[in-house]
Amino acid sequence: MMLAGSGDLTRVPAPPGLVRPHNACYTAESWDCFDEVLASAVPFSSDLPVDRWLGRIAESLRQGFPHERGAHPFLSFLSVGTHARRLTAAQRLDWPLGPIQELADLDGHVLLLGVSHTSNTTIHVAEQQLGRSLFYRYEKAAPGVWMELPNIPGDSDSFDGIEAELAPVTAETLIGRCRGRLVAVRDVLASATRLIQSDPAALLCEKEDCRCSAALQQRLISLQR
Repeated sequence: MMLAGSGDLTRVPAPPGLVRPHNACYTAESWDCFDEVLASAVPFSSDLPVDRWLGRIAESLRQGFPHERGAHPFLSFLSVGTHARRLTAAQRLDWPLGPIQELADLDGHVLLLGVSHTSNTTIHVAEQQLGRSLFYRYEKAAPGVWMELPNIPGDSDSFDGIEAELAPVTAETLIGRCRGRLVAVRDVLASATRLIQSDPAALLCEKEDCRCSAALQQRLISLQR
């Protein structure tokens, strides 16, 4: 299972005047600007290509293998294999990371091939369960129609901070020159949860212009409830 979104083609900015606290989202300067972007975007469909920034593997799977692809407009997942349909069915519009929780329930694993934990989307599940990295984003739904989607995760640039915590439970090998690592989803969730509970800013960067600062504020507010 992999992320397989097509947001480069489908997303739009927040409409002018729609401001949510600690949402860290680009807002259109005017309705004319918003309508222009909306007109050029396309509604999500399962035959759209996967965004290139997500890597080559997901698009290769989409083109060349029988698969199931989730219908979430912003954060689609693509799955192959025995549990593919069960995993994609776990995704809802209000819970886009549901397939990862389902994978944990199946005792699944995270496989990192030539990438670091900055590509480990599982960590976002732990964040969101602790009231952090819960953003709203916007997509084209149909001609002239847009939608607001909740619980979109934030940045992952500092997720490598979890590596030492996971090292004892991670299997590692080299495939040619590619570093491969395998770790249980449940271990990732448990380690990320421990780190964030100990430090609300754990695994977040300190850049002022990054969504991490908004994610931190979300966590601090959740601790006051």
